[in-house]
Amino acid sequence: MMYFEHALVALAVQAIVGLLTGRWWTGAALASGYFIGREAAQAEYRWIEVYGAGLRANMPWWAVFDGRVWPKLDQTIDWLGPVLATCGLAAFVSRK
Repeated sequence: MMYFEHALVALAVQAIVGLLTGRWWTGAALASGYFIGREAAQAEYRWIEVYGAGLRANMPWWAVFDGRVWPKLDQTIDWLGPVLATCGLAAFVSRK
């Protein structure tokens, strides 16, 4: 269940937006963007702590893309799960 929590929350947010406005892709973008931003911020803090001597000023622009700050599978699943789940639902609902 632990790996699916973010995807379920993202689907709930998407459902609220989709049912109220009919814009399922907007709901997908909103929910996915939240979790992508959250995980990117956590990756930045990990980079600052390990490689930046604790100073944000030492962090390069590409720090969030440094594979060394994404060592655990759950850190990737926490953003990829919501993206795949919400895009899948939006594609399913908006098909003709």
